[in-house]
Amino acid sequence: MSPVVDIVFSRWTTPILWALHEYGRQRFVELERRIGTITPKVLTQRLRQLERDGLVLRTYYSEVPPRVEYEISELGRSLAPLFATLAEWSAGHLDEVEQARVEYDAK
Repeated sequence: MSPVVDIVFSRWTTPILWALHEYGRQRFVELERRIGTITPKVLTQRLRQLERDGLVLRTYYSEVPPRVEYEISELGRSLAPLFATLAEWSAGHLDEVEQARVEYDAK
């Protein structure tokens, strides 16, 4: 089970895959803007790892200037039910998490 957790729940993996699944093929800058708080260096590293793992496809266009686009692979798309379950859980429990944080911080 540990390799699966390492692949799917590594920091930034879920937001990257979710953005590619939700919005389709994107250029690096578009993806960076959607995720928001990720640095370009970390996004590059995570995209390379996800490409290596077969979850993301990278397409290079030999133009001037060169263009690169990223999209979720079929293997990555197979994680959609997992993301749907996480989104459903989040919608149903985010208020509880926020309340727990307030109570914890009040101590």
